[in-house]
Amino acid sequence: MKCILAAICCVAMCSMPALAQKKAAMTDQQFVDFAGQTDMVEANLGQLAATTASSQPVKDYAQMLVTDHTSDFSQLNSVAQQASLTAPTAIDAAHNKMMIDPFQKLKGAAFDHKYVQEMIAGHTKAIAVYKKEADDAQNPALKSYAQQTLPTLQKHLDGAKALLKAK
Repeated sequence: MKCILAAICCVAMCSMPALAQKKAAMTDQQFVDFAGQTDMVEANLGQLAATTASSQPVKDYAQMLVTDHTSDFSQLNSVAQQASLTAPTAIDAAHNKMMIDPFQKLKGAAFDHKYVQEMIAGHTKAIAVYKKEADDAQNPALKSYAQQTLPTLQKHLDGAKALLKAK
């Protein structure tokens, strides 16, 4: 009886990582939602940083993000339509509250520091999600889109890290 119980426990423990991976997998629609929200938040914060940041390098970095994420959002919309998926059209309340609102009260160096830190955290997360989509997407066009976008996200992460080191 103890052997059977031990065997059942062993099988259950061995299957846990597989269950966790399946649960964590994102559908293509969830990826489109994530990517769309990311693009809109990055572009919105970039516009805010372009006028609020105190450092010219931070303003220049922010303008790059506005340009890149606006272009990326357009690509995402096109790929989503081809895949019969729907891209978001506005920043949702949760992203507004967590990502946009905290920056409204900040000015100068405090804004710069929080903005750079948030860009590092956000792009680190985005790269992980895009890598997973590049590997696991059900739709070939979304898979290709994720693969093609990764170098730009890495450029953004590297730029934010360089800004942090320069401080």
